Amino acid sequence: MNETIIKLTDVSLKFKLQKERTSSLKEFILRTIKRNIEFKDFFALKNINLEIKKGESIGIIGKNGAGKTTLLRIIAGIYRPTSGKVEVKGKIMPIIELGAGFDMELTGKENIFLNGIILGMTRKEIEEKYDEIVEFSGLKDFINSPLRTYSSGMILRLGFSIATSINPDIILLDEVFAVGDEEFRRKCVKKIHEFKERNAILIFVSHNKNAIEEICEKIIWLEKGEIKDMGIVGIISKKYFEN
Repeated sequence: MNETIIKLTDVSLKFKLQKERTSSLKEFILRTIKRNIEFKDFFALKNINLEIKKGESIGIIGKNGAGKTTLLRIIAGIYRPTSGKVEVKGKIMPIIELGAGFDMELTGKENIFLNGIILGMTRKEIEEKYDEIVEFSGLKDFINSPLRTYSSGMILRLGFSIATSINPDIILLDEVFAVGDEEFRRKCVKKIHEFKERNAILIFVSHNKNAIEEICEKIIWLEKGEIKDMGIVGIISKKYFEN
């Protein structure tokens, strides 16, 4: 029986939202000083109980605002839950925000070293993997240009190429196929299947039915921050996309 790698127990994340909109920054400051701004509780996630075992591939679906990306951020440790317990074992590769950890004024080459260090790699490890990263990204002709000259698809290529070079135990993907061309998408899918063969966990947020069904075996359906349904990909996918 495979080991449980990710376990969430009664996890909730609550934000404070302003009840009434302010028409200007001046009004907001004045009302803050007078302490007459009212807030309401908003649960981005509510009572999430989840166990993910080694080697599982999980898709997360739901409407915008359902809590999909928030759940990834909780697992990645970017957010701390308001209540509940999060247990995660192993090295995480989060590809959640396009360009996160990049400096747009630095070159692609400089960003490989910067982002690699942020992901926990040593300079020697980055140097050893540098050619592999550039080759996978397909950005050799642009690698010495500043990132501000890159398209969103090129930034995605670079980010994915760096992150997948660390051989993670857990891969968190948030709509990574929304940008980028079909050739690179196929390379990404191939790389993901290689990780799955090594028993890495994949958690993939997407609105794309075909991508979810191609990559994942199970699905979590989120609605208003709660798990509405969870199970085999074909069954849950059919329920959600025909809903």
